[in-house]
Amino acid sequence: MQTNKFKDQSLVSVIMNCYNGETYLTESIKSVINQTYKNWELIFWDNRSTDKSAEIFKSFDDPRLKYFQSEEHTTLYLARDLAIKKTKGEFIAFLDTDDWWYHQKLEKQLTRFNKDNIGLVFSNLFFYYQKSGKKKIFSKKKLYTGSVRNKIIKDYQVGLQSVIIRKKAYVNAPNGFDSKYNIIGDFDFFVRLSESWNFDCVQEPLAYYRIHDKNFSDKNIDLEINELKYWHDKYIANNFLNKSESNYLISNIEYLKCKKLISKGKRLNALFGIFLMKNISFKIKLLLRILLPNFLIIWFQKF
Repeated sequence: MQTNKFKDQSLVSVIMNCYNGETYLTESIKSVINQTYKNWELIFWDNRSTDKSAEIFKSFDDPRLKYFQSEEHTTLYLARDLAIKKTKGEFIAFLDTDDWWYHQKLEKQLTRFNKDNIGLVFSNLFFYYQKSGKKKIFSKKKLYTGSVRNKIIKDYQVGLQSVIIRKKAYVNAPNGFDSKYNIIGDFDFFVRLSESWNFDCVQEPLAYYRIHDKNFSDKNIDLEINELKYWHDKYIANNFLNKSESNYLISNIEYLKCKKLISKGKRLNALFGIFLMKNISFKIKLLLRILLPNFLIIWFQKF
C-alpha cells in the first residue's frame, strides 16, 4: 500500500525496451504495476517485435502503460534513447522484459535523491537462475556510493535494472547512450555520468536479473571483448583514463579472451594470457581457472 509521504510526488518514467520478449513479459509488467510507489508511467518501446509482445502488453488495462513502436529495428542503446524521448518524468528507471522488481523498489530508492548532486541511485540485486529456480545475491559486500567514476571502471557493480536516474543528469550527459555498443553501453554511460554526478545506493537487493539460455551478453563474448578494446583505446587516446584504469581494462580484456579459450578446452593456450595481464587479481583468477577442474570453478562461483 502506498504511504502518504509518497503521494503525488515526482513522476518516474519506467523504460521497457522489448524485442521478442514475450516469454517473461507478463511477470515484468506486473512487477511495475505492483509497486508501492504509484506515480509512474511505463514507456514500452517495441523494437519491431515479431512475437506476441505487443499483444501481451496491450492486454493490461492501465492508463500508465504507454505503447510505442519503433519505425525500424535498431540497436538496443539507440532504442533506449528513443524511448527516453517519450518520457515525461523527473526520474527514469529501466526494466528489461526478462527481469523484474521487488515491490518497494521505487519507494525505497526515491528517498535517496535527497541531495541535488545525486544523479543516480542503484541497488543490490539477485541473480535468478531460470533453469534451477535458485537465486543468488549479486554482491555480499557493501556497494560503493559518492564519486564512483574510478570504482565503476575497476569494479563494475551497477545493474541497469536496479537504477533510477535523475532525468536532468541524463539530459546533461553528453550523447546519452552510445548506439555503437551492444554489450557495454550501460557501463559507458554510467562512467560518463559519474564524471559530473554522485551515485547513491540502496544496499538491499531490489531487482531480479534472470539468467537463462537466451541472455544476450552471455552469448557474445567476442563482441564484449571488441567493444571493451574500442572503449579503452578511445579513452586512453584522449587521456580520459589513467594508467591504473588502463592496466585494469587491458587485463580484463585478456582475461575474457583466455576464459573463452578455457571454455573450448585450450587451457595451455590460455596460460600465455598471464604474461599480457598487468593486474595481479586477473592473473590469479586466470591461473585458478587453468588449474582447477570445471566443477570446482562452478562451486567457487556459487559461494
